[in-house]
Amino acid sequence: GDGGGGPALAAVPGRAQVFTTVVDTFLEKLVAAGSYQRFVNCYRCFYKLQPQLTRSIYDQFISQLQASIKEEIQEVKNEGNLEGLFSSLDKIVEEAKDREEPAWRPSGIPEQDICSTMVPYFLKHRSHLRRVLREKEEENRKVAESVLMGRDRIAELQQLIQARQQVWQ
Repeated sequence: GDGGGGPALAAVPGRAQVFTTVVDTFLEKLVAAGSYQRFVNCYRCFYKLQPQLTRSIYDQFISQLQASIKEEIQEVKNEGNLEGLFSSLDKIVEEAKDREEPAWRPSGIPEQDICSTMVPYFLKHRSHLRRVLREKEEENRKVAESVLMGRDRIAELQQLIQARQQVWQ
């Protein structure tokens, strides 16, 4: 049971992992674009005099360039809390997979956006209020019937009292 779920989750990389892969690919392409041959073409005279030193300088330059770029990207990731944001975004996407209704998207027109958001709420609220109103009206009808029955009973008792009073006198 558990072995089947683990690999499926591991097979889907998170956004942070995808971002790291993109950065690594960018660095590889950057190094490829700044090939040793291009470096040599720029410094041909120096290369002819000192080929080993030229290679050493190129290797140091590329190494420092990669380290500097990685450090800068790490600073951006830390300052922007990208790891946390990517994790939160992954969670939101995972939670949204089971939603049946589409996610709300702004149209750019505030009046439409507020209407599209608030109208369903107001319709639901109106339905609730109508149900409560029907319940209160039913309750009031029953109370009114009870009051009328009470008045009838009072009228009967008053007539009975008057009848007995007349008999007594």
